[in-house]
Amino acid sequence: MAAVHPSRTDTWWRDAVIYQIYPRSFADGDGDGTGDLAGIRTHLPYLSELGVDAVWFTPWYLSPLVDGGYDVADYRAIDPAFGTLEEAEKLIAEADEFGIRVIVDIVPNHVSDQHAWFRAALEAGPGSPERERFHFRPGRGENGELPPNDWPSQFSGTTWTRVPDGEWYLHLFTPEQPDLNWSHPAVRREHEDILRFWFERGVAGVRIDSAALLTKHPDLPDFTEGVDPHPYIDQDEIHDIYRSWRAIADEYDGVFVGEVWLPDAERFARYLRPDELHTAFNFNFLSCPWDAGRLRRTIDDTLAEHAPVHAPATWVLCNHDVTRTVTRYGRTDTGFDFGTKEFGTPSDLQLGTRRARAAALLTLALPGSVYLYQGEELGLPEADIPLDRIQDPMHFRSGGTDPGRDGCRVPLPWAADEPSCGFGARTEPWLPQPADWARYAVDRQDTDPDSMLSLYRTALLLRRSTEGFGDGPLTWLPAEDGVLAFARGNGLVCVVNLSGRSIGLPPHEELLLASSPLDSDGRLPGDTAVWLRR
Repeated sequence: MAAVHPSRTDTWWRDAVIYQIYPRSFADGDGDGTGDLAGIRTHLPYLSELGVDAVWFTPWYLSPLVDGGYDVADYRAIDPAFGTLEEAEKLIAEADEFGIRVIVDIVPNHVSDQHAWFRAALEAGPGSPERERFHFRPGRGENGELPPNDWPSQFSGTTWTRVPDGEWYLHLFTPEQPDLNWSHPAVRREHEDILRFWFERGVAGVRIDSAALLTKHPDLPDFTEGVDPHPYIDQDEIHDIYRSWRAIADEYDGVFVGEVWLPDAERFARYLRPDELHTAFNFNFLSCPWDAGRLRRTIDDTLAEHAPVHAPATWVLCNHDVTRTVTRYGRTDTGFDFGTKEFGTPSDLQLGTRRARAAALLTLALPGSVYLYQGEELGLPEADIPLDRIQDPMHFRSGGTDPGRDGCRVPLPWAADEPSCGFGARTEPWLPQPADWARYAVDRQDTDPDSMLSLYRTALLLRRSTEGFGDGPLTWLPAEDGVLAFARGNGLVCVVNLSGRSIGLPPHEELLLASSPLDSDGRLPGDTAVWLRR
């Protein structure tokens, strides 16, 4: 058994390093081509050695998997592709023995069209109590042939689907994901019960999917660009829901992290008030280009919007929805925007890897908590998925123009010389691995002191064991154009050179870690970061 990583504070979530697992692609324990809980359990020592404090699992519940598990049919059952509820309970307990907490993913905006509630609603017909738990409406037009309103989808395409009896139902995502009606008391009671169900099984926290979308304007009015309030994003009533959730979390010492995409800093901070969510994802940082000035502004803005509610910031470079960091940082446009994704965008992976290594040290030196997406510690690039193997609904609903998100969801390479790079499949994995995937395998990086994996292990060890990292103040230091330099506690300094030239290091007593080697004269090359002690 590996050593337990003790939390530095009682409020562990304020500066935790949390590792995101996409169960379908982490490790395959039964060899059927799909990752599962058995595979995850065998790699708990790997996660412990990496040095993470917690693991966030994207949905592992019973699901048709139309949208990667975010179409949930039953929150109290594990999908057979992943295992059983008993296995999930064992995984939670075994992770705890390694000092790793578990965070589960709750999707409150919608359910699967295979959920018992929705099947009952279809069978019951118009005007029934069963339909009141969703948003069923008659259509517009002479014969009800037009959708009830013109709301844009979170994916491409329409937000309404008509059923055989003539009514329409709302789905902000795919037709297989009908939206719940959060003004209905049964919907609120059900989710409160679901929270208790998982807290009772030992989870430490809950990630809330699409956290700002739950409540809708009761009249479901048409959408007008630029007119506030938005009819289904960030409605004021949503905060009553999260206050009731927080009371439940507090009973179990549980924590929340919300997926909240909002441009308004003041309204974003409302979700982080002391009686609501503990943390929320920082998407402005994730989408920010590799540019010193813009990164500094994003960091300043993030810390400023969290300060009034005394909440810690979260820092994340990629996840299961966005282009992998190595690929993004190797492109001409190093930012991220769903609307600009397209096939065939070139990337310099050598440059992207160098920048991703520097970005790792930048991110891990910032105050607050950090989320790592599986494979980020291996330096995995975005994979090109053959057209006939793409499964993501974003691709199909765009008419085939959007490459979708499967490129960042390809099964991990564990062992270079084993079938499917040690992912565990006796058959081909559910998504094909690129031909050169073996070069990124864990066993090849494990003994290479210069690998991305070694960099992350060393950085996480230093972050965990060195006073001054994690939660706390940040002070910017004077720096040249294109350079970020800031001090943390206990004399720690982080310098990130985003310029195209080498620079001298500030006075220091010790070089703790560098993302890439220094020049022969001790200067810091471009696209390189260092941790120093003054």
